Amino acid sequence: MSRVILFNKPWGVLSQFTDAGGGHRTLAEFIDIPGIYPAGRLDRDSEGLLVLTDDGRLQARIADPRHKMAKTYLVQVEGIPPDAALEALARGVTLKDGPTRPARVRRIEGTPPGLWPRTPPVRFRKSVPDCWIEVTITEGRNRQVRRMTAAVGHPTLRLIRWQVGDWTLAGLESGAWRAA
Repeated sequence: MSRVILFNKPWGVLSQFTDAGGGHRTLAEFIDIPGIYPAGRLDRDSEGLLVLTDDGRLQARIADPRHKMAKTYLVQVEGIPPDAALEALARGVTLKDGPTRPARVRRIEGTPPGLWPRTPPVRFRKSVPDCWIEVTITEGRNRQVRRMTAAVGHPTLRLIRWQVGDWTLAGLESGAWRAA
């Protein structure tokens, strides 16, 4: 029977158990379970759900874009995106490495409930408002959601992966993990 671990990766932590370059926090600081590996990655400056498993096939199904497993992100963006920007994200935008698949996108009123404070906090500018949106994609290019929001003129300030397939972060504190 395969093991699946859901981990709420804090900001500043690498999505791997070792840091060859040194100086960065890794998964080893939080999880001491031999034989499990991340299914996909989250950038060091992103937070949220990281699925780990000892099942290579499951790992491939989660990480490989050919399987189109949905991943949902809560994204704090600079500015208030107009409907046209959200519609562009939903249709798919063209990035340097080609067009993205269509995404599900919606504006979130206020701050999403249940979020933890980020350490360090996001740098706010008094003269520029910000907004939260929810973005669900079925591919996983390098820094894709960040590049998508920038492409429509609303750079990402904070990025939290909330859901992968049917697994969510609900009830999981930053830096904590649980068996799925």
